[in-house]
Amino acid sequence: MEIRASKRLASLTSYAFAAVDEKVAQLKKQGIRPIDFGVGDPTIPTPEFIRRAVRKGLDARAASGYPSYVGAPEYREAVAGWMKRRFGVALDPAAEICSSIGSKEAIFHFPEAILDPGDVVLCPSPGYPPWSRGTRFAEGVPYFLPLTAASGFVPDLSRIPASVLAKARILWVNYPNNPTGAVAPEGFYEEAYRFCQKHGLILASDEAYTELYFTERPSRSALEFGKEGVLVFQSLSKRSAMTGHRVGFVAGDRRLIDLFKKVKTNIDSGTATFVQDGAIAALADEAHVAQMRAMYKAKRDILVGALVAAGLEKCEPAGTIYVWQKTPQGMTSVEFAARLLDPKIAIVTTPGGWISDPCEGGGADQNPGEGYVRFALVPGEEEIQQAAERIRTLRF
Repeated sequence: MEIRASKRLASLTSYAFAAVDEKVAQLKKQGIRPIDFGVGDPTIPTPEFIRRAVRKGLDARAASGYPSYVGAPEYREAVAGWMKRRFGVALDPAAEICSSIGSKEAIFHFPEAILDPGDVVLCPSPGYPPWSRGTRFAEGVPYFLPLTAASGFVPDLSRIPASVLAKARILWVNYPNNPTGAVAPEGFYEEAYRFCQKHGLILASDEAYTELYFTERPSRSALEFGKEGVLVFQSLSKRSAMTGHRVGFVAGDRRLIDLFKKVKTNIDSGTATFVQDGAIAALADEAHVAQMRAMYKAKRDILVGALVAAGLEKCEPAGTIYVWQKTPQGMTSVEFAARLLDPKIAIVTTPGGWISDPCEGGGADQNPGEGYVRFALVPGEEEIQQAAERIRTLRF
């Protein structure tokens, strides 16, 4: 019997971070313990007060059965309260919020609710792979918008051809930005909202890193600028070190929430209610979030200082848990990542070309991630100090 992949699956390259994991495994087989900056998975423990709330919820809900697809009422109320306190956005917990299993599943599945075959989705490049992969699985067509240093890592919406806009349904935005670390400049969200309103686009805002900013001005939410046609995707993974708990939410235009709920109830299930109890506790506390910001800023400063000392261009992110480092002149992203994998250095990064897609108007040389590597600031501070010492031995 012949076994063959679907055309959708066969059209995809391997998931970049699976390839990073393979590189780590290869080093370990050689008896080398690498310092892994590859995958953005925090290694710090989930704060104790959150774990305590999860344990309490586990006992309290011992016979609670399947969780709600859309989230427990008390969780959605906690989300609404947090969105009001944090962004000044008023949301109806019953109609404008839906829980999600982290943000990845929501981002990947949302296009199924919107796209017909051939519809276009505007995706920043570099960017989070599920934006474009969810598009392809829904039989849509991603159109990539380059994020470059020259533009401040903001897409130039004015350069999108009218022929593309005529077929487009969704515009993805993401700030603070993964992987560049850029924070949205003043006026960007208002511009994006007006652009989407003018062209009949859904503004889909991936806001997983809003709480990890290093600027004096807090990050913003797209919902501050309008609710019509806007959907935001949030996660507690980075804000509260809850990656393993798989909890987040989608919020915005109730019509879009209704469509998302319909897709979700046919594809997966709800987040465990005792995990939602932990998320409720997390959303009620900002002290641990401030500590997270301070910790990541300290890690950033150690790493950036070492990279500059090695002769590399200073690339200091304004937010997120990533450093988007320019490679040495004449060295590709894969070549630089390979140089760092030398057993004497043993540092794992993600080549920028792996998490970027070539943009329209050029060939492979128009991949905006080429010439960069991404460092995820997930090792402990002691390990980052060790990595910094190794990097300082290099000269570029």
